[in-house]
Amino acid sequence: MSAARTRRPAALLAVLALALAATGCGARVAQDPAGPGGRAAGDHPVTLTNCGVPTTYPRAPRRVVTNDVGITEIMFALGLEDRMAGYVMPDDKGDLSKVPWRAAYRKVPWLSRKTLTREIALDARADLVFAGWNYGFGEGSGLTPASLKKVGIDSYVLTESCHRGAGGSARGVLPPLEALYTDLAALGRLFGVEDRARALIRTYREQVAAAAADAPAHRPTVFLYDDGRDKPLTAGRYAGPHDIITKAGGENAMADLADSWTTVGWETVVDRDPDVIVINDYGDTTAAQKKAFLESYPPLAGVSAIKHHRIYVMDYAELVESPRNPGAVSDLARYLRGVRTG
Repeated sequence: MSAARTRRPAALLAVLALALAATGCGARVAQDPAGPGGRAAGDHPVTLTNCGVPTTYPRAPRRVVTNDVGITEIMFALGLEDRMAGYVMPDDKGDLSKVPWRAAYRKVPWLSRKTLTREIALDARADLVFAGWNYGFGEGSGLTPASLKKVGIDSYVLTESCHRGAGGSARGVLPPLEALYTDLAALGRLFGVEDRARALIRTYREQVAAAAADAPAHRPTVFLYDDGRDKPLTAGRYAGPHDIITKAGGENAMADLADSWTTVGWETVVDRDPDVIVINDYGDTTAAQKKAFLESYPPLAGVSAIKHHRIYVMDYAELVESPRNPGAVSDLARYLRGVRTG
């Protein structure tokens, strides 16, 4: 049966408070000529290498528009809500009143519950759009960093979403948690909050290391089910769930897929016989509906996770690149310690 998880917003707030008082190691960005400490927000221009492309920002952005929950919460975790003009997000991302950044959500305008567009950014007088490929940016939609640059708006691309190779469609250039740390370090440099970024990175690394140290001796195989009836959407080794699963003591059943979010055939799921299925809770189809489908779909009847009722539900914002990833590792590790295989 699906496992219920205890939410602990107060504990997460304590972790973040500790982070703001700590110092730690950073991620790879352009060398800071002012030294390793924090900088004044006006100390620009700054050049960052984002998705392999060196990009120079003439000044610290003051009116940032973000797309989706994980990207928005990266800004909030860095304490940058005062630099935001608003965010775009569907209203299927759970109860935002219970997250550590609830005050920031109340303060920053929710610009649209639909698709991010260039018109939304222009109307908000944005000077930077922070989004990702398939997280707002897309060649098909016409919203790209290049199209925004033509109207005078800079961009920062979520590292989890970076394409591998020129013109390639496969995403992911770093292990997923390293992508989070890279973005925190880069944005810390861009906005002059490097000390805060380093403190967050250190705290998140310590939280993940503690969960990994307490992971089960056996390593259950885990299949991430996002959605889809004909073909399931799942997570390869460059998507957030891969690091969350492996750091929590499991083995991603689709670790051989050199992509982030991608589809497979149900026959592949059956062949790999996962011990646990993790449901990504978001969208028009509820977690309960996804669970009912999995348990009633005849081809899956013999799969270990279905036979032993080992279905675990996680929030969307825990599984995409976001500050919720380290806590998700800890929560999943506790669940996996109770799984007995064989």
